[in-house]
Amino acid sequence: MKLAFRLAYKNIMGAGLRTWLNVGILSFVFVLIIFYRAFLIGWQEQGIQNSVAWEYGYGQLQNKDYDPADPFTLDEGHGILPDDQQQNLVPVLLRQASIYPQGRMMPIVLKGIDVDQELLRLPTQKLRESTADIPALVGTRMAGATNLKAGDQVLLRWRDKEGTFDAANVTIAGIFSTQVPGVDVGQIWIPLRKLQQMTGLPGHATLFVANSNFVSKNVDGWRFVSQQELLKELNAAVQAESISGWVIYLLLLSIALLAIFDTQVLSIFRRQREIGTYISLGLTRNRVGNLFTLEGTMYSLLATIVGGIYGLPIFLYFGTQGIGMGGIADMGFGLSSRIYPAFGFPLIITTFLLVVISSALISYWPARKIARLNPVKALKSKH
Repeated sequence: MKLAFRLAYKNIMGAGLRTWLNVGILSFVFVLIIFYRAFLIGWQEQGIQNSVAWEYGYGQLQNKDYDPADPFTLDEGHGILPDDQQQNLVPVLLRQASIYPQGRMMPIVLKGIDVDQELLRLPTQKLRESTADIPALVGTRMAGATNLKAGDQVLLRWRDKEGTFDAANVTIAGIFSTQVPGVDVGQIWIPLRKLQQMTGLPGHATLFVANSNFVSKNVDGWRFVSQQELLKELNAAVQAESISGWVIYLLLLSIALLAIFDTQVLSIFRRQREIGTYISLGLTRNRVGNLFTLEGTMYSLLATIVGGIYGLPIFLYFGTQGIGMGGIADMGFGLSSRIYPAFGFPLIITTFLLVVISSALISYWPARKIARLNPVKALKSKH
């Protein structure tokens, strides 16, 4: 085996520029696959962390008449949960409303939340500390869309449980920054008890956000939605992007492997006298075929070494500094302003095995021709 490695290394080094072109292409594919996969994993992990911390918690107990995908259910999708069943839960009441910044109407979802909650990252302590009659919190996207700043007042119009319209000024007690559009875009947060008073719905809530100690159980009139189900859309988006990414990976990998295949075919064609010599000296056809397969595999081994030389600094830099998403982050999709790729050891190993095994298989294919060679004709360079 040691002799085979030495011969294979000597042969591919003797190929000169052709070897380094193959190695360069394959190393680029190796680095690109790792980098993009790490980006998607980082996006998914950060998206899950942000969604759990800002919106979903460890699941939600939703009113049976409430459908998150249907805004028309907000009017009827609420109810009262007995106090003894509200342990480890944070109540949230949702109502349709409108605001009038700079004289223009903007429909919103008005959300009431317990000002003493500590489960979600929403800075509800600002609502508790505010002396305004109706203090409110908005996210940076909402503040940008309405040109509102902390301390500003804006006219709010809502309907109570009887459908009667009412209006009052709300004061922006704080503006928070989040990458979760589900708690920012088109939404205003006010104290839960204030919203219950304004709508004539004391004790009512649309949903309850669960903490880690909550135990799911059947509650009449309510349904529990698990954290995994709430994160389904985010995971599906990442999965769809991952599938499209694999199409690109396979195309690039196919180009690199095609170069190796052509090199091996040409090498076997040009080195038939050498192959005949090996067989005449006592090497079996299988061992000679394995030698050529090993040569092709060594392209991938060299590619991983070369890729590691220039890829490792790239991985370290972006793994610590992140990738700025610019204006794309404001479009939603759970994107953070900076994505930190997750370069895990399993990712590197699986990509390494993918490249090496693919190279070995594509090298073995033309090497099968050696088993049918006549050594006498090969020594005469006839085929």
